[in-house]
Amino acid sequence: MDRRNFLKMSSLAAISAVGMWTGVSKTFAQSVSSNEHHEERNPSDNLEYRKLGNMEVSAIGLGCLPMVGYYGGKYEKQDMIALIRRAYDKGVTFFDTAEVYGPHTGKEGVGEAVQPFRSKIKIGTKFGFGVEEGEPTALNSRPDHIRRAVEGSLKRLRTDHIDLLYQHRVDPNVPIEEVAEVVKELMQEGKVLHWGMSEASARSIRCAHAVCPLSAVQSEYAIWWREPETKIFPTLEELGIGFVPYCPLGRAFLTGAIHEDSTFSRNDRRWNLPQFQPEALKHNMPLVYLVQRWAERKGITPAQFALVWMLSRKSWIAPIPGTTNPDHLDDFLGAGKVRLSAWEIEEFDRDYAKIDLMGHRADPFTESQIDK
Repeated sequence: MDRRNFLKMSSLAAISAVGMWTGVSKTFAQSVSSNEHHEERNPSDNLEYRKLGNMEVSAIGLGCLPMVGYYGGKYEKQDMIALIRRAYDKGVTFFDTAEVYGPHTGKEGVGEAVQPFRSKIKIGTKFGFGVEEGEPTALNSRPDHIRRAVEGSLKRLRTDHIDLLYQHRVDPNVPIEEVAEVVKELMQEGKVLHWGMSEASARSIRCAHAVCPLSAVQSEYAIWWREPETKIFPTLEELGIGFVPYCPLGRAFLTGAIHEDSTFSRNDRRWNLPQFQPEALKHNMPLVYLVQRWAERKGITPAQFALVWMLSRKSWIAPIPGTTNPDHLDDFLGAGKVRLSAWEIEEFDRDYAKIDLMGHRADPFTESQIDK
């Protein structure tokens, strides 16, 4: 299917059914004291709620990966705790982490941050890399590893259950049915309430769901990376599975914070990604300009538009933008209740179809671990 036909189908689907900061700014402008007392109370109602399977979460969650320096920089633990609590106060009830983030330090920070309101929120975490075995880049979904990962997560998150447990990457050496059986046992034991997969193919999703129903699938998805729309959306819709996009702001590219002459240090995850090479940045700037025009038209910021765009497409999408900056957090949460009409989605897609994009989203090693 060519690009224009793909977009035409996407627009028609939208009509029939009727948008990270990644630490670009490394300083807090208006940090909330992490010692501030947080009572267990209902958060702000600025965000709508959505269902991932039968699990209810805020329409916009918070991805906690940037807090461990994934895009460069080092951040004080207490500042990140304050940021998580600020997100809760503004209506966020869905927080995403993983054993490999840090490793471990990401979960420890999340666990401490949410203690005052743990029963009011949902935590998503992941297994699937050999962190417990000292091999954090190697895929590992063996049953014994899954159990070790879950026990470690419960301890570091300071909780007796995991709301949403993902398989971080499909392990080709372990049948997905075997993985699903182990997770089913953990759910029966009450240690896991819901489960999901990350960067899984439609085939793997179906096989896993047949053994133990999935609540959510997490994959990269943004205005400039729309592959899930054709690869897995039909399967998710058919099976009633929610979708959790990571990097919904295009690792800050869609916000306008990155320019065609931007460069990245080696400790910034973007430094070797094809989309962030000089030629690709320059080539893809027309998309940034398109997002900016539409944001101005809707009276919102580019970051908000990037989230509004995806929230308007399907009711079962709940993105998890990440940040280390409270101002950026406040900005993207402003997308909470703004939506595009089906006709606006169609109009945007027509403009989008005129733009030729350059660069893949992943480096070769990362791509090799993505289920096809």
